[in-house]
Amino acid sequence: MSASHETVADTTAEPAAPESSGIPLLEVKDLVKHFPVKSSGVIRRTIGQVQAVDGVSFTVDEGSSLGLVGESGCGKTTTGRVVTRLYEPTAGTMMFDGTEIGQLSSKQMMPYRREIQLIFQDPYSSLNPRHTVGTIVGTPMLVHKTVAKNKIIPRVQELLETVGLNPEHYNRYPSEFSGGQRQRIGIARALALNPKLIVADEPVSALDVSIQAQVINLLQDLQRQFNIAFLFIAHDLAIVRHFCPRIAVMYLGKIVEMGDRDTIYNTPHHPYTQALLSSAPDVKQAAIGGRRERIRLVGDVPSPVNPPSGCRFRTRCWKAQDICANEEPPLYQVGGREVACHFAEPLQVIAAGEGDIATQVGQDDQSPTLEVS
Repeated sequence: MSASHETVADTTAEPAAPESSGIPLLEVKDLVKHFPVKSSGVIRRTIGQVQAVDGVSFTVDEGSSLGLVGESGCGKTTTGRVVTRLYEPTAGTMMFDGTEIGQLSSKQMMPYRREIQLIFQDPYSSLNPRHTVGTIVGTPMLVHKTVAKNKIIPRVQELLETVGLNPEHYNRYPSEFSGGQRQRIGIARALALNPKLIVADEPVSALDVSIQAQVINLLQDLQRQFNIAFLFIAHDLAIVRHFCPRIAVMYLGKIVEMGDRDTIYNTPHHPYTQALLSSAPDVKQAAIGGRRERIRLVGDVPSPVNPPSGCRFRTRCWKAQDICANEEPPLYQVGGREVACHFAEPLQVIAAGEGDIATQVGQDDQSPTLEVS
């Protein structure tokens, strides 16, 4: 892990999240998003469904953050785009500030688009190269008529200064900025309408490691200053732990474990969460003379077109039994978190001086196998 990553990972003592009023800003329940699979040929028929998101439920409190983590293809980005209504939900409900927004028309959705903004992953493709920074950041104000035309440029300059850019550069083009600066422009655009919720879709994964901590610290400062809630989508476990007080772990379109940051990272209960966390160095455990068992999952993630019956992780799980194939485990409370596993239990920490243990999990034609070397 690089030095900048360690700085982010070890600085977890930010101020506590604001106390909740009891009603979450965003409440997602049983969210489903399926994409049709079409046959080839002149007459294209629907022959299947990609189950990108399948029954996801979570809440985000006002001014707080929920981290959504998981490997590529698990449905994180799709979830974020459904929440922002860039994708239409197949089923489920999305309550935002007391209103169900999942079934609103485009016209009815307009007021809520001001309050729900998105920061894209790639700062190079998310900014129109033919538009100046002033146009990129100022267009949302013009479209939603939140700022008078003669005050848009001063407001753009104010936002650029807020995100750490030179306010006099509003007439420059994206090609004149570095990757980190372009992402700051994207953040300024997201702030233009004073949103209550920002969906940050891996906002630092395309940036140099030396810039990532700066952008994350900027987002935290903005969250404190403007009381913005974040749905923070990422695969970097250290960054998510630093930024988000609550974590939700996704696998193949479903949330398998969810709880507060320290509970999830210190005592993961779901086998997939354990495997995910074991892939990253644990500085705190190393400091006290212990470490987590390294878990290597063998095999690929099953196809979301034809996911396994029962528990979707069972084909790669070393704890899988018959019940895992026959019954899908619901999210239930255990050990201070919600976990979807029939055999949930905390991962043991190996004491200093013990041999290097690597657990490998694979699957033959009948059942998973466990190899310890």
